[in-house]
Amino acid sequence: MSNDNKPKTPKDTHYAKLRRAHRDEKSGGAPAFRPRQPVPPGETAADGLVRLYGLHTVRAALDNPRRRIRKMLVTRNAAERLAIADLAALPFKAELVEPKDIDKVTGSDAVHQGVLIEAEPLKPKRLDALGDTTLVLVLDQVTDPHNVGAILRSAVAFGAGALITTARHSPHESGVLAKSASGALEHIDQIEVKNLADALGQLHEAGFQTIGLDSDGPAELEKSFSGEKIALVLGAEGKGLRQKTRETVTTLARLDMPGAIRSLNVSNAAAVSLYAARKFLGQ
Repeated sequence: MSNDNKPKTPKDTHYAKLRRAHRDEKSGGAPAFRPRQPVPPGETAADGLVRLYGLHTVRAALDNPRRRIRKMLVTRNAAERLAIADLAALPFKAELVEPKDIDKVTGSDAVHQGVLIEAEPLKPKRLDALGDTTLVLVLDQVTDPHNVGAILRSAVAFGAGALITTARHSPHESGVLAKSASGALEHIDQIEVKNLADALGQLHEAGFQTIGLDSDGPAELEKSFSGEKIALVLGAEGKGLRQKTRETVTTLARLDMPGAIRSLNVSNAAAVSLYAARKFLGQ
């Protein structure tokens, strides 16, 4: 009687490989490797709706009372990870699907993690609804949704009260932006302004020191802070701050970087600046 649980020896493995090679040779060779064909994104969402995906993004949206969700596609595994026991109990249409069904909507390049929702976008607030926050971020025509999403995540992590963007030359809410924000989209006020220089003037009237980040700024950021309210102003990828913005901010400051590279990606610069500002405000 043979023992099937007997450990395999290197000799056994060697002969198994030889037998497999012999079978492949007789059948015309080993099966050719076929890479998975990419799936392009499907049709866009209906007018007035956005598609958001990813576990952190969707969980935050589900927990946000301001978010109006219309539809969900979710795999069994993702539903378990989101702690959704009964899809029928949700206040919107929810459908149990396979991952490939979501691929057909988002495209196979999107890291949807088995869940997608269609929802109404959050409405941007007006500047006069800023509230009593002491730290805000202002973006001067930053257009990359990956960067804006990462900036939102840092802003929430460091307790910023709002993200201020221009109505034009700024990305709208999207799956890419929300996935990069990893849920932060639901946790911070977003304020949209038509004229950034006028908005900076209103921030000055509200007691904010506005600091424009510039690699050639005359002062080090940590030495430029003053007052009890700070607005950090960051410029577009490549171009930096526009001239009018540079002329309007209270201070132009730089991140002191002793290395060979003197500038950072705007989302990284935002994170470092937020840390420094929060540390100053906490003193």
